[in-house]
Amino acid sequence: MQREQAEPIVQKLPGPTAQEWVDFHSEAAATSTYVYDFVWDITEDAVGPFCTDPDGNVLLDFTSHVAAAPLGYNNPKLMDKLREFDLVDPLKIAGQDFYVSTGGTPADTELPGPAHLMETLTEITDQYGMDTVFLSNSGAEAVENAMKVCYDNCEQPKYGLTFEGAFHGRTLGTLSLNRSKSVHRRDFPELSGIHDVPHSMAGVERLREKLDPKRGHIPPEQVAFLILEPVQGEGGYQIPEPEFMRAVNGLCAEHDIPLIADEIQSGVGRTGKMWASDHFDFEPDVITSAKALRVGATISSTDIFPDEKSRISSTWGAGDILSSIQGTLTVAAIQEHDLLRHATQAGERFLGQLAELQDSHPETVVDVRGLGLMTAVEFDTKDRREAVVDAALQRGLLTLGCGQKTLRLLPPLDVRERELDIAVDLLDDAIDRVESSSSV
Repeated sequence: MQREQAEPIVQKLPGPTAQEWVDFHSEAAATSTYVYDFVWDITEDAVGPFCTDPDGNVLLDFTSHVAAAPLGYNNPKLMDKLREFDLVDPLKIAGQDFYVSTGGTPADTELPGPAHLMETLTEITDQYGMDTVFLSNSGAEAVENAMKVCYDNCEQPKYGLTFEGAFHGRTLGTLSLNRSKSVHRRDFPELSGIHDVPHSMAGVERLREKLDPKRGHIPPEQVAFLILEPVQGEGGYQIPEPEFMRAVNGLCAEHDIPLIADEIQSGVGRTGKMWASDHFDFEPDVITSAKALRVGATISSTDIFPDEKSRISSTWGAGDILSSIQGTLTVAAIQEHDLLRHATQAGERFLGQLAELQDSHPETVVDVRGLGLMTAVEFDTKDRREAVVDAALQRGLLTLGCGQKTLRLLPPLDVRERELDIAVDLLDDAIDRVESSSSV
């Protein structure tokens, strides 16, 4: 498959072989969040945003695996580097009882390991004074550890603060922070002392009242952390106003409350800057990352991380060699190929195209928004959004929903103009089809 000539080709979705794979998977798999019966065949051609299913259908993937594949499929910027290494097994080192060398000395080894990834992460968070990293498996674990180190850092830890629309993970602790969909946390036990306010300036003012020493009911010195996504993901790709972020930052600084920026989905170049936080007058004390890094990472400073040995640990912490290689090389590719600038320019072009699409469908498309290549189209109803997702899939475009009625689009960071044009045409056609249907 040549990326320059690739086109979506759909005969039937799911085809007979794909349906066999779906049925086989479902025999033993717990009910989860699968959106549609698309099956990626890893033995078939895939490049950039294009991938193939077991029946030969070619799809244009504008989900990037929910931002977890920032360079798309089989990107030579990453694959050419990986081919240089003679990899070994095991590539996951259980426990944190010993260290790993990747040959030679740290300065002259050709193979970047977990320690190099941690060094890279401190370099790209240096503007926030961060110098310490704890690696884990996933974004949820990264947030769990962020909470733990903040609780440990607080002398009287009793409270945590979150925002309406927030999504921070699916582990039991992170569920306590979520305010996006009730299905995520309904009937599960929760951490005590978690307070939420609207994701708006009014919410900041409400928080100010809660923390006021005379009129409030939350003693600031007992607040272990405030957590927010610089751009809300699951909550609907809500991009905050600069004054909101400035107000949150100022309030945390005023009361000396550690500020956790959840950059699981928005970080590592997705918004056109390395961190979405970089777009704002905003100084996080902790950054959580994952997805694009292939590992979970909790990044902060030595002042916040606990000194006590074994206070935090993880079976796979700092021990997934392959994922650490991929994460390090991904950041290097973003920097070497100037993909932050490209994501900014491509995102501006894409948003312009989506705005024209909105003009063509004024009754059904109520908003388009985005930052870099973290983009969204909001519809008038949830049913219409769901129908458009399905109609786009049948035309070869993979998208995902978020929020109540929003469709998200996450092309690879090196997306090409031709690919953006194809995506817009397919989405436009899908909306036309849904609008002409009497079922929505």
